[in-house]
Formats: sequence, C-alpha cells, structure tokens
Amino acid sequence: MTFGFAPSAATSMSASSASADSANRLARMLEPAEWAEAGIPLLRSPREVVSGLHARHRPTPATAVVAVLDHEERLTASASFARRSIAADGWEFRNALLGHLRRVIPHDLRRRTPVRTAVLLYCREGDERWTEEDGAWMWGLRDACTLHGLRCGAYITLTRSGWQVLGEGRGGRRPSSTSQPSALADTLLDHDPVPLRPGGGATQALRRTAAR
Repeated sequence: MTFGFAPSAATSMSASSASADSANRLARMLEPAEWAEAGIPLLRSPREVVSGLHARHRPTPATAVVAVLDHEERLTASASFARRSIAADGWEFRNALLGHLRRVIPHDLRRRTPVRTAVLLYCREGDERWTEEDGAWMWGLRDACTLHGLRCGAYITLTRSGWQVLGEGRGGRRPSSTSQPSALADTLLDHDPVPLRPGGGATQALRRTAAR
C-alpha cells in the first residue's frame, strides 16, 4: 500500500497564476526587431538631446527621464522618476510614464496626427545590450504615447560605458551613468563626433523609415 498527497487546489491555482503573469509580462515588451519595424523617428542630434536631459535631471541608475520634443526637436517638457522595485512589466512602466506626462504637458489627442514626440532616457546598470527590462520600457513608451496623443520617439539607455539609442546603433561615451553633468550652456557647444556602433538590420530599417 502506498500513500501520497495530491497538490492542493490553492497550490495549483497559484502556480497557474504565476505562469500566466509571466506570459503576460513577456507579451508586454518589444524586441529590437519589433521596435525597428514600428517606424520610430530618428533623432537629428541625439547627443545634444542626451546631454541636455543629463544636465537637467542628473539621472542615476534606475532613473527614467521622459521628455517631449516639438517638431524642431526642441525640449517642450520633461520629468524624471525612479523605477519601482517590481518585475519588468510594460504595463507598469506605461502607467508611470503616462502619469508623469500628464503632469508636465497637456495631451494632443484632439489632433489628427501627433506633432510632438516623446523620448525616454533610462539610466541603468549593465552594458548597452538590449535586455527584457529595455523591452518593457519600449512597450510602455509606445503605449503611453498613443494614450497621450504623442509620437513615439527614441528609447535611450545610459550606462557606465555611455549612452546608446537602442535599435539604431548610435551612441557615445559621454555622458555616462557615472559622469558629472555638464552645464546646460555647454551642451550646445560640445560637438565631439558620435561613434557609430553596429546596429544590424534594425539600424537600416530605421534609416529607411527616416528617409521616407
């Protein structure tokens, strides 16, 4: 005679719920190829945008900076906030971004087509390679822009090695997550060349989009 114990209904439901939650989180993120196919507009002066946001907000790791640019790439509004200690979830990130956008700028939902663009700079640990956390921020930025009537713009990471516009292959060594912010006036005078990093098909797809 043998004895055993069947898993309780509560245990089975808990495991099923955890599995479903993990699957949902994976669905709420974008991979670089999907990002490239989304028609994200190229920044004309990415280093100037990054340097300006770095000087204004002085981000440290786990800090997000969302900024709204006008049609001439001039900064209209921006906000920074610390990432909550939760699993990377595009839905949570979307809500955080949308909440801060609503605080700093009125929506453009009445316009037929967006005239302003939102970009996101995220300061984090690690290197410039794409992570699932980046994918969740990309999903959140795209969804927040849709709900606020904005055009979805670049997603930029800031790490110890410098900054990187994900999906484009453009980046530079300064500023970085450890560098001291420049004075705002200096960001317009510093014209160091921006080194290109290999971006593969994603870079070419974005360049084709920008050319159209």
